[in-house]
Amino acid sequence: MTDIVFARALHVLAVVHWIGGVSMVTLVILPAIKHFAEPARRQSLFEAVEGRFSGQAKISVTLAGLSGFYMIWRLDAWYRFLDPAYWWMHAMVLVWLLFTFILFIAEPLLVHKLLRCHATTDSLKVMHFIQYSHWLLLFISATTVVAAVIGVHGVLI
Repeated sequence: MTDIVFARALHVLAVVHWIGGVSMVTLVILPAIKHFAEPARRQSLFEAVEGRFSGQAKISVTLAGLSGFYMIWRLDAWYRFLDPAYWWMHAMVLVWLLFTFILFIAEPLLVHKLLRCHATTDSLKVMHFIQYSHWLLLFISATTVVAAVIGVHGVLI
């Protein structure tokens, strides 16, 4: 069972880094950029800062997914996905799928190109969209983290 302990520790570390980074970007970096940078530079500054975290987030999201699926496999806990009381497990998988899609598919192939295209015509609207989407992702992620911690400690709603 020590493999489960290490898998859980790796899982928690990956989630803390990943969601903590989303929190840092949402609550600190984006407001600082909005406050200190002139509108024409905001998006490029955001992309420069966010780009440094994106690679780290890809590693954390991958480790969270691998360790999570390992624990489900090792504990033979697939049955939990059939029980509505374990809804928080579904939430964890959905949040993981959402961020995996954003980080590995949407951002590199679509989002950055669309934002750059619209930044020339309305940079304030682009930054508003970036801020709103980060707030939404943070809310969904934080809610899922709280639900998962409560659920893993035996409180099944």
